[in-house]
Amino acid sequence: MVPVLEVAAGIGDVNHTTVKDLCVCVARIDQAERDLSERGLMVTAERGTVKNGAATIAAQYRTQLARYIRELGLSPSSRAAITVPEFDDDDDVFD
Repeated sequence: MVPVLEVAAGIGDVNHTTVKDLCVCVARIDQAERDLSERGLMVTAERGTVKNGAATIAAQYRTQLARYIRELGLSPSSRAAITVPEFDDDDDVFD
């Protein structure tokens, strides 16, 4: 995933932690969805039938995932908002 993001979104070493967290979010969503597929939206607990906690977890991770997508410029609307600065060949920050 990271090599694709480096090319497609210009993500570099500075974004390593954010990209790692994005990957964790995706993995956790997959785990929650797997649990929902296996056990269903409602599960039997000590107090009777209750909402599967995986549904809440998946929703919370999706909210966080949306933030990472915006932050990293991975959605069409967030990419459109990014303005790349123009550099003059004569401009050198080390001069």
